[in-house]
Amino acid sequence: MKYEDFLVTTLGKGSVVSPLKTSQREDSPVYKFVVDNDRILYDVSLEKFLRYRDSGEMPVSFEKAGPKETIFFEPAKTKVGIVTCGGLCPGVNNVIRALVNQLFYRYGIGRILGIRYGYEGLIPKFNHPVIELSAPMVSDIHQSGGTYLGTSRGDQNVEQMVDTLEILNINILFCIGGDGTLRGAHAIHEEIMKRKLRIAIAGIPKTIDNDIDLIQKSFGFETAFSIANDIISNAHNEAHGANNGIALVKLMGRDSGFIAASATLSMQEVNFVLIPEVPFDLYGPRGFLKVLRKRLEERHHAVVVVAEGAGQEFFEAETAERDASGNIKHKDIGIYLKEKIREEFNAKGFPHSIKYIDPSYIIRSAPANANDSKFCNLLAQNAVHAALAGKTDFVVGYWNNEFTLIPIPMAVKKRKKIDIEGELWWNVLEATGQPISMKNHHNDVA
Repeated sequence: MKYEDFLVTTLGKGSVVSPLKTSQREDSPVYKFVVDNDRILYDVSLEKFLRYRDSGEMPVSFEKAGPKETIFFEPAKTKVGIVTCGGLCPGVNNVIRALVNQLFYRYGIGRILGIRYGYEGLIPKFNHPVIELSAPMVSDIHQSGGTYLGTSRGDQNVEQMVDTLEILNINILFCIGGDGTLRGAHAIHEEIMKRKLRIAIAGIPKTIDNDIDLIQKSFGFETAFSIANDIISNAHNEAHGANNGIALVKLMGRDSGFIAASATLSMQEVNFVLIPEVPFDLYGPRGFLKVLRKRLEERHHAVVVVAEGAGQEFFEAETAERDASGNIKHKDIGIYLKEKIREEFNAKGFPHSIKYIDPSYIIRSAPANANDSKFCNLLAQNAVHAALAGKTDFVVGYWNNEFTLIPIPMAVKKRKKIDIEGELWWNVLEATGQPISMKNHHNDVA
């Protein structure tokens, strides 16, 4: 990574005095305005500081988010679109509401369109109507889960989407979504640049799995593992109430195990966590089934948390299907594990009771908790500040306790995963007591 990789595209120089400045009294300043060269360091370690100091190299950093003293778009002439894409996630409605409130109350923008059902809403053949959004209309939507605007998955024709933006005279499009949504937003930006249009594209990261790179946390993640905490607590009661009781809980985590790991650390009643980043064997002296039986023989109950993307190597012989967004549709590792546990223990005459719990869709559609709700509002406010200042092809991030702006191509370059040699995973191993590895060695004998 280089310093230049993190420079955010700007549509032009801001020459309009921000309403945030004109609304201030000189004797009572409210906003600390940011400038383009306010930046947040990627690595704050002393080691990296000394290296950059000695080499004279510019350290990798992010542009700091926040209000600008002068902005690019003139609010009275600005029209905004908001679209939500991909799977449901706690907090989507909070973001929609915060965007509308910030645009209307702080910048005086009254022309705000809600695009229905994701990027489909920008494609003529679907004929989805747009919604004219107002602050009173969205005043209570944050109390409900889901998305007020509807959502969809899948690639759409980029030329047609930009045609629609032109027809609607939209100046700024806020795209709320995850990896696929942001890739779509970048494609829209490239088509806009090709046509030499002055339309800003702003991304707000929505991924319940917390797997967008270069962003410490995304909204909905905290709500997800908080609800999972309660589910694991009840699962533990279920397991503890039976002789050799097993509670198997499947949580979200297509490519990354952050929800499973965080819920485990919050509950401290989980005995095994299986995540996509750490392969494991089922059979053999070090395999999961052997270790699980040992736990049951000693303590007579076990709680197992598995992320949806774990153990997919067991299905390699099967043809991989893809969803509308192009993601590989994972096979159900939860049901697979339940069947293999039952099959193995029945074959060995080992008495047990197993309960399988998959709360994924309950968690996805829940309203945001207090901290996530706060985080959604701040993401939205910073997205509005940046877009009105003419920033484009960016996603709002969060790094070292600061809100940042990241070029979309850098955020979607790779998925964020748990570092299995890092602090988070070691904390999980300490909390569960599970072996560091459940993979057999070549010379192991079953």
